[in-house]
Amino acid sequence: MPSSLPPPVASLVGREVVLDVAGPYIFLGRLTGGDDKFLALEDADVHDLRDTATTREEYVIAARRHGVAPNRLRVYVRTADVVSLSALEDVIA
Repeated sequence: MPSSLPPPVASLVGREVVLDVAGPYIFLGRLTGGDDKFLALEDADVHDLRDTATTREEYVIAARRHGVAPNRLRVYVRTADVVSLSALEDVIA
């Protein structure tokens, strides 16, 4: 996927990130690119928060402490669904 990301987002390419979306999912993985419609993650963890009693923050903090546990080789997330994007290393654990 060719990358046409704004500079602040482009600076995160190649790094592990957290994508919070407007829904019961959270996405963690290495940002590899994107455009105005999708962000691409590799070695990604797609987690449905409805499957556990863990809160979003607890899950992200655990990933920060112990690393991302990938369950997808690659995933594309619609940018329209993204509420926030941050580097995993910026999560305060």
